Amino acid sequence: MKIGKVEYAGTVATPGGTPPGRLPQIAFSGRSNVGKSSLINALLQRTRSKIARVSSTPGKTQALNFYSVNDEFFLVDLPGYGYARVPEANRQAWAEMIEWYLGPSGLVSGVVHLVDSRHAPTKHDLWMVSYLAELGVPTVVVLTKVDKLKKLEREQSWSRALAALHVDESQLIPFSAKTGEGREALLDALSDLLRARADAA
Repeated sequence: MKIGKVEYAGTVATPGGTPPGRLPQIAFSGRSNVGKSSLINALLQRTRSKIARVSSTPGKTQALNFYSVNDEFFLVDLPGYGYARVPEANRQAWAEMIEWYLGPSGLVSGVVHLVDSRHAPTKHDLWMVSYLAELGVPTVVVLTKVDKLKKLEREQSWSRALAALHVDESQLIPFSAKTGEGREALLDALSDLLRARADAA
């Protein structure tokens, strides 16, 4: 997949809201401090003029933000939650939004779930990947910030994620928004998700 035209398409702020169009949708999920906005900007090659907001205060994304990519699909930035400094009421609201979007909406072609490679998958990560498996939503797991790890640490992170999340190696991608490592592999994975959705239609 080559990235050409990228546009912000709209926001859905409450469960039951209407998406900004009928394009296939691929959602990106992860904890508030996992580096999701940086990954999206690197993936879409929007590192100079950022399309996804990068904040020094994790937990700022509080709605579903839709970005039209190549006029072919929506990349949907899900609200991050689980960050300790975010009030419980906010975390609960975001969780309800995500559960509605991934479940009853029936709009999602696949989910890219981000896990910080420097740490063991959290309870939230375990819940999310298990929840997606129960729903039957195709899932790719991305290990972020791998540029910060030494070789042995990378190997340990890889093995730890496979064991904890019970995913296949083909579902796991190491990624660095700083160096660009993993970008092509993730773009290929997005193409596969979209192709599978089209074949099933």
